[in-house]
Amino acid sequence: MTYGYAVIDTETTGLTVNNNRIIEIAAVGLRFDGSVEGEWSTLLNPDRDLGSADIHHISARDVLDAPHFFDIAGDLAEVLRDRVIVGHNVRFDAAFIEAEYRRAGFLDTLIPSESCLCTMRLSAQVLPKAPRNLEACCGQVGVVNEAAHSALADARATAALLQHLMPAFGGFATFGSQIDVGNRLASISLPSLPYRGVTCVHRGHATSHTVHYLNRLAERLPPVSGPDEHNTYLALLDSALIDRVLSAREADELVRLASDLGIDRATAIRLNTDYLNAVARVAKADGEVTDSEFADLVLVAELLGFGAESVRTALDQEWCHEREQDVAGRVPTTPPRSLSGFQLHPGDWVVFTGEMSRSREDLERIAVAAGLHPHPGVTKKVSVVVAADPDSLSTKARKAADYSIPIITESGFLKLLGHID
Repeated sequence: MTYGYAVIDTETTGLTVNNNRIIEIAAVGLRFDGSVEGEWSTLLNPDRDLGSADIHHISARDVLDAPHFFDIAGDLAEVLRDRVIVGHNVRFDAAFIEAEYRRAGFLDTLIPSESCLCTMRLSAQVLPKAPRNLEACCGQVGVVNEAAHSALADARATAALLQHLMPAFGGFATFGSQIDVGNRLASISLPSLPYRGVTCVHRGHATSHTVHYLNRLAERLPPVSGPDEHNTYLALLDSALIDRVLSAREADELVRLASDLGIDRATAIRLNTDYLNAVARVAKADGEVTDSEFADLVLVAELLGFGAESVRTALDQEWCHEREQDVAGRVPTTPPRSLSGFQLHPGDWVVFTGEMSRSREDLERIAVAAGLHPHPGVTKKVSVVVAADPDSLSTKARKAADYSIPIITESGFLKLLGHID
């Protein structure tokens, strides 16, 4: 029987199978002689918060367009079928893959770790002084992993580690005759699903979310939009820029709204220019633009799709000078977080989601001290949701988006606290 190996690796939202999901998966195929046959990998949309990004460095924006596990279930089954599954601490990866299949409805899936090969265990026999982690084992045999904690990079490193370990066991052919391949493969039960060739999404690959939203608008639409539609667009833009972060979710909503309102790219650029001019007018209201105000203007300009040079143009607009006196009487001299004057007020409800730089307890304590009411869940009474990632896929964030409740960053929230009246 001709067989091969599938060297796998996963990145997950956490360490426990019961309440966490795979967000990236990769497999490197090896022939029976140990030579590389092919690679397969993709990010996955888990429909939940991604957990701490400190290790996997994957953001919600990265996975918004990624397939769900159900979508690639057949493709992965074909990648793994009739191959000995290999991994570094393979029990972890095999358990997560098995759990994902079962969660997707394929209850007969079985990937017992004892039927797989674990390079961590093989390394312990050949490299007794090597620590357990993949990087250290690879370092012992001279394998360089230039992108640790990327599923494909780790799978490649694990495959290379296996190739370096095999001579100690007599080579791949000798080793294969010793490990009872037939029984190992027979004990693995994968769904009988067809290969669909689902488009994989990889780290760093351009998606619609890497293109500024203005460039995603129609170049030309019938001139049916008017002041009411323009004000509706500007109101959404204003809400999106409360925390000076334009998330992928907010950009998508701006694109959808502009299309619905008949606002084409040229009109949106003009409205964005008007918006930047208005922010500049607020900054000039007291007759002086401080360094922090100028930096804020540059940030707004970049979020609107303009260069930093547009800030100087906005500040030099004649109508800014002409109306400076009038504006100064109607707006605060300290620039608000947004033109709409979005503010939090004592008694407002705030919801936190995701792992932020401060603990949840600290953030809730800060909110209470400011007179706010931390709430465990999202209802229509909530004023703002504070998320570790503004594109969070958590249930709270998705519900907030459905209710059009602003989703802001931790730093944006702390800035807003200085404007509570």
